[in-house]
Amino acid sequence: MKDSTRAVLGVLVALALLVGAALWLGRDTGDGGRTVVRLRIWDQSFVPAYRDSLDEFQRANPDVEVRITLVPWASYAQKLRLDVAGGIADDLFWTSLYEDYADSGHLMDIGAALGGDAARAWDPAAVTQFTRNGTLWAVPQFVDGGTALYYNRDLLERAGVDPGTLAGLRWSSEEGIDTFRPLLRQLSGVAPWPYNAANDFQSILLPYLGSAGGRFQQDGRFAFASEQGRDAFGYLTRLIADGLSPSAADTNNSSDFAKNAFLQGRMPLFQSGTFNLATVQQSAGFRWGVALIPAGPAGRVSANNAIGLSGNTATAHPEAVRRVLAWLGSAQGNRYLAMDGNTIPAVVSEQQLYRDYWAQRGIDVSPFFDVLRGEQISAGGGAGFQAAIQAIFPVFDEMFLGRIPVTDALDRAQAVGDKAIDQQ
Repeated sequence: MKDSTRAVLGVLVALALLVGAALWLGRDTGDGGRTVVRLRIWDQSFVPAYRDSLDEFQRANPDVEVRITLVPWASYAQKLRLDVAGGIADDLFWTSLYEDYADSGHLMDIGAALGGDAARAWDPAAVTQFTRNGTLWAVPQFVDGGTALYYNRDLLERAGVDPGTLAGLRWSSEEGIDTFRPLLRQLSGVAPWPYNAANDFQSILLPYLGSAGGRFQQDGRFAFASEQGRDAFGYLTRLIADGLSPSAADTNNSSDFAKNAFLQGRMPLFQSGTFNLATVQQSAGFRWGVALIPAGPAGRVSANNAIGLSGNTATAHPEAVRRVLAWLGSAQGNRYLAMDGNTIPAVVSEQQLYRDYWAQRGIDVSPFFDVLRGEQISAGGGAGFQAAIQAIFPVFDEMFLGRIPVTDALDRAQAVGDKAIDQQ
């Protein structure tokens, strides 16, 4: 055989292999002719729990195989947007900001798919978050719970602070009422930064804005450039300017800077959510606990964000997708997310599993739940919200760096946010 003939045959074989691989990767049937349903998430730590749950589902539904697709958080939103527009998104995918997809007809109507009674099992705040124009667009999977105050008991003792006093703290722009800043000054003697005031949307900005009596969004427009907003963000930026929290030059560019400082024993108070609980439990080399966040002029207010699972209307297997949604929204299917203490399941009847997991390890997680008994603040949403947030947060970064006065920054950020919504 001539060399030229061998070359041609080699190319043909390679092409055949490539085509075969492409067909296999894109096929809709698994081994034994099972229907393949693909589920997209952004967090590797959830894969074991989902795999256990889906394995049980598949034992009862041997004709369906569910494969998990992992897309890192940093690129998740952009890739999902492109894939949905191109008609190649997975059959099911995690979502938080879902409104644009719902309005463009890309999401399944959950009530129509699972029945109107299905939502009764789920966390009411999560149901509200994923309901738009009277229609539910996602099956809630887990909730973050409220924001709380992680504390380093060893550092508090060195500063002569009883952890029991944390529950009575108040922040205020009025010096005679404020008890939080004086405590931070006391703690500054035992650590470089007593606290983590920063441009942290869920754990810092929303609780302070809400506890000042303000709102982030109202009637589809941004509403944080208010007297309450000026009080909340003014208080936070002063903590940074006074050296009671890390420089925004560090925290703006690293969402983990404050968490790492706390874990390294360089920060006695770290305000955050349940999503950091497992990391603190695994990595803290000191005695620690969880307390309620400081109360503001309007009391203690927290957000309670949820992640939902949406069905893609472009799926080739709507009935199989419906069955998977029903399973992952059931008590049996959803409880797996609580078994390792990783997150709070959205099925209310299974949330006690999460509490029990941490109680068995000596951790009282009640502050994450107790803060939600009163007023809650919405993180906002609606068509164009994601684009608006991308316009707002660079202005907030400059405000926390001290380059733009708080009043000017809030006015500017609100204007660019509303403009981004108007352009959708």
